[in-house]
This record gives sequence, C-alpha cells and structure tokens, in this order.
Amino acid sequence: MVTVVIRRVACLVICGATSRGAVAFMNHWPIDRTEMMRAAVIVSTELMEEPTPSRRTLAYPLTQVVSDIDDTLKSSGGLEVGGVSLGGIDVQYDRGDFYPGVFQFMWELSLYSVILNQRQYEQYNNVEEEEMQLSPPKVAVLTARAEEFKVALEIKDKSKLAQAFRTTGESSVIYPTKDWGIGPVLYGSVSEWIIQHKKGHRKFNNFERLLEQDPTGQIMQYIYVGDTGELDQEAGETMLREYPEVVQAVFLHVVSSDPPSSFPPSGLYIPPPKLINGRPLVFFRTYVGAAAKATQLGLMECDGLVRVVEEAEMTLKSLGVPTGNSKWIDLERDIDEAYRTLGEVN
Repeated sequence: MVTVVIRRVACLVICGATSRGAVAFMNHWPIDRTEMMRAAVIVSTELMEEPTPSRRTLAYPLTQVVSDIDDTLKSSGGLEVGGVSLGGIDVQYDRGDFYPGVFQFMWELSLYSVILNQRQYEQYNNVEEEEMQLSPPKVAVLTARAEEFKVALEIKDKSKLAQAFRTTGESSVIYPTKDWGIGPVLYGSVSEWIIQHKKGHRKFNNFERLLEQDPTGQIMQYIYVGDTGELDQEAGETMLREYPEVVQAVFLHVVSSDPPSSFPPSGLYIPPPKLINGRPLVFFRTYVGAAAKATQLGLMECDGLVRVVEEAEMTLKSLGVPTGNSKWIDLERDIDEAYRTLGEVN
C-alpha cells in the first residue's frame, strides 16, 4: 500500500485532493495561485511503501496540538503589574474565563488523525467498527509562565484547566477516552517576564525540546495554537520556517488591549492568512472561526466543526452573555463562516 505522509497544503494542491472548501480557503490567500503551487512543492508529498494498516502501524502520523495558555485557552484579563503584562493583553473576557469552544476545537484537531487511521484500517482489513485502540495525543503546552514560580503557577491535574480538557475527551460523542488532556508542559523563565522580547524565542526552543519525543516526525506531527499578544506569532513563524515537515499549521487568536466598545462596527481587524514554507498561518477571533479554517484546510472533519459551533454557543448561553454583546457579535460572524464552509465542503 502506498501511504501519503500528511503534508496537507502540498497534498491539497498536488495530489488532487482539493475539496471545494479548501479551494475557497486558498482563494483568500494574499498570493497568486502560482505562488501557492510553488510553496506547496517545497513541502512536497513523500510516498513510502508501508504494510497494510494494522493495530501496530499508522497510515497517517498522529496530530499533537501544542498550545499557549494565557489569551489562548483562557483570558489574561489584560492584568499588568508595574507595566509588565501578567500573561497577556485580552480585556474582552474576564481574567480566567475559558474561551467558548476552545477545548472542543483542540479535541477535534487531535482526534482527526485517529479518525483517518481508523478509516484506513477498516478499509484495508475489511472490518467495520473494530477500533485500532488509538488515543488522540495529549495537548502539549508552551507557556511564558516562569518555571521559577512553578509552585504557584503549575498546572495541576485538579485544576479547572486540566479538568476541562479531560471532560471534553470523556464526554465526546465519538471515540470518548479518559486518556486525553494536558500532556507535557514546557515553561518560560523570569528573564522572559523581565525582557519580554525573549518570550517567542523561548517558546520555540521549548518546541524543539518537544520534538525530541519523535525525531523522525513519522509518528507525530503538530499544530500550534497561540495568540497575538505574547510573541506567539514569532514562535509560530519560526516553527514553520524551521520545521515545515512536521508542523501542519499555526493558529493565532487575535486579541486586543483595547475595550470592545472601541472596535469598529465590522469588529476587530483580523489579519489575512499567509503561507510560510507552504504551511498555513491562520489568524482567528473565535474558536468557531478557527474551526472553520481548520475544516477548509482539511485538518478537521465537518462534523467536528459542527460540534465546535454547538459547544461555543452553549458556553455563551450558559454564561448568560446578553445578545448584542461583542462576544456574541464575534461568534455569530464566525458561525456564518462555519455554515458557509459546510456548504462549500459538502
């Protein structure tokens, strides 16, 4: 059997596996189609002779989501001490609030490679509903939080953050598991809190440490999720430049230190996506918008996108956020994009 190692942008363009949704996404890139093709060739597909998929072999590498914490998973509230940010700049959500749909988004990204391997296993082994016993890789965390303050800032198993991850995996309507949640946590240091511009470099160095778990890149590939407030863009772009063969995409949550009341009627400006070494760097305002982009790129299935929409809506309703609030305005705008995406892909 010939297995295509997941190099998604290249596969979409070169292998003729382009869905209508992916075409729609490509049309938004600020480069022409010739440049898209050239960039895709850089990360060309590799064909390898592999045995028929079994419980011991993978047709596709597994996807590990790598995430920041503050202003990515939960809001920093824009808190500062002595002019130094304590984790981020976002003031739309209260400090400590989890962003609607964030855990479902990361679950769906982590799960998709398991779904692909399961389908391949069933197809080549002529079996149905017999699982390969794969679990989605746990989410790795790259944080600017200082390791010197780990006693106070450590993410413990009983923390609300860890519990939210576990609950998402356990309550999933497909492939529920108790084995998914927070995996390795790689911290920053006090020096990056003092000298802020070092944060991006430290996160990239920590990502290189994470790569040591699978130096070949044949078992694990990565999607980085960060935000625009703490030099995550610098870290993410460096990942794409240096490791395009294993980093599938970078998603950056657009946050602002300005109050939502100062935003124009069209909402906070969201930069257009771009390619680095043939890999996508995507900016988003809500996790529904991120899920729509992921679906367009072939990193998430349509049902997964629907589940992210449902979870995000349910979260805002449960918080009693009033209609007309900027949180609903942002979410509804991205829900519209999600439904357009579903129409294009289907």
